[in-house]
Parts: sequence; structure tokens; C-alpha cells
Amino acid sequence: MTDLTISLNLPRDLLGALNIPESQLSQHILEILALELFRQQQISAGKAAELLNISKISFIELLGQHQIPYFSESPDELTAEIDAVERLMES
Repeated sequence: MTDLTISLNLPRDLLGALNIPESQLSQHILEILALELFRQQQISAGKAAELLNISKISFIELLGQHQIPYFSESPDELTAEIDAVERLMES
């Protein structure tokens, strides 16, 4: 994968609002981007973890820290999918 370097002009008070050291700003922005792309179903959890150079489990934990659900399906939809798989396995 080829990296892309971008430059952003941000007001300094934004850094204060984020409450992170300037040295962590780049990683934090990348994290926000990965979380949002996952939330919008643009990338998978595995791809997001790869983007952040962390394990998939660590990314799932990060989702929890930001109250972003790992599953986009409702509990009823998940139950229906499990039922369908169980029926297929019985065949």
C-alpha cells in the first residue's frame, strides 16, 4: 500500500478541544477517519485495524470506547441470521 501524505491547517485551539498532545494528533485523526469509515460501512473492521496498525480485537475495543456498534444488524436480524445458519447446518 502506498501512503498518502496530506497537510491540514487547523486552529491551535482545536488541539486544546481534542485534549491530546500535538505529537498524537496525526494518529488521532487517522483513528477518527477509520472509525467513521467503519461506521459508514465503507471499510471492514479488519481493514480499519490494518489502517491503524492494530489487531482486529483492539479495533473492536476502540469501537466500544466510542460507542460504535460492531454489528450493524438489529438483535432481531442477528437472531434471524443465526436461525437460518442453524437450519442450513441441520440439512
